[in-house]
Amino acid sequence: MRIVMFYHSLVSDWNHGNAHFLRGIASELMSREHEVRIFEPEDGWSLKNLVADHGEAAIRGFHRAYLQLSSTRYRLASLDLDGALEGADLVIVHEWNEPELVRMVGAHRARNPGYRLLFHDTHHRSVTDRDRLPVAGLEHYDGVLAFGRAVRDLYLKRGWARRAWIWHEAADTRVFRPIEAQRTGDLVWIGNWGDDERSAEIREFLIEPARELGLNAEVYGVRYPEEALAALAEAGIRYCGWVPNYEVPNIFARFRATVHIPRKPYVSDLPGIPTIRVFEALACGIPLITAPWDDCEHLFTPGKDYLVARDGSEMKRLLRRVLSDGALSRALAGHGLQTILSRHTCAHRVDELMRIFAEVAGAPAGAGAAV
Repeated sequence: MRIVMFYHSLVSDWNHGNAHFLRGIASELMSREHEVRIFEPEDGWSLKNLVADHGEAAIRGFHRAYLQLSSTRYRLASLDLDGALEGADLVIVHEWNEPELVRMVGAHRARNPGYRLLFHDTHHRSVTDRDRLPVAGLEHYDGVLAFGRAVRDLYLKRGWARRAWIWHEAADTRVFRPIEAQRTGDLVWIGNWGDDERSAEIREFLIEPARELGLNAEVYGVRYPEEALAALAEAGIRYCGWVPNYEVPNIFARFRATVHIPRKPYVSDLPGIPTIRVFEALACGIPLITAPWDDCEHLFTPGKDYLVARDGSEMKRLLRRVLSDGALSRALAGHGLQTILSRHTCAHRVDELMRIFAEVAGAPAGAGAAV
């Protein structure tokens, strides 16, 4: 099967978590002998920032890590859609594309009904910035792949799409796996500061517990303002900047625990969506403690896959427990890893995608059922 994918970037994961999932899905599809073509804009902001900060060496590093993956960069004004989509069986367009591209592909599908067309949403813009969500043209799409039930329901309730499916993110277990190494550090957090969507929570659930416990801790990520860097330094936490996502398993292997700090929209408006960092941490077999979020879709087993801290004081108490109790630490790591391997790998998600494709391929035009 020929599958064409339009995404913000395959090559760059600078403040672009969707690249993690895209790489895993593309790798799994190719391992099943599907032909995969990925298109990304030539001037994407993630790639531009990556090169500005780390040069072309970062791109070469990606290609060394993913020998089988490549993308075609395009300029929207000169994109030849007929050539890009020739012979396609399935086309997926990610929501972090220019609205004009979303519309153009929809219009192309209206003229060329031979392939199936899906829109992929992995962001909170459906509730936080709906005016920028590129929904114009979705009437020509077969449906929406939404990374949680709450997002799927919004598309159906607001009439943005006739059909929508839940398609959670997952761990690329070709890359994210336990690695044997000496655990010399206590706590590591890998995440971006972002747009003030969790600033207070980072202080409460990471900075203050690490400072009060005197932990050997490191933080990796981008877009940390000066005041955040100062707070990390004052707490004795080493700030290490951007790290290519494929190096994260080696970092986890050096530490005894990590934390998950969800952004506010995933706590208040979009319950049930953990984001991909949870899947990746558990796949690496590192004990995880998370700030509160509602696993209303029952993806995991709180208390066995990870521990939940209701506030900063409880985070400090749970960190002390995990770091001092080897049996608890091993039980959490083992249970979380088995949950990923049994339910939440990119292979599982490709199985789901193939079922969705079979459903839309066999549906009459204009069918309105949602799953």
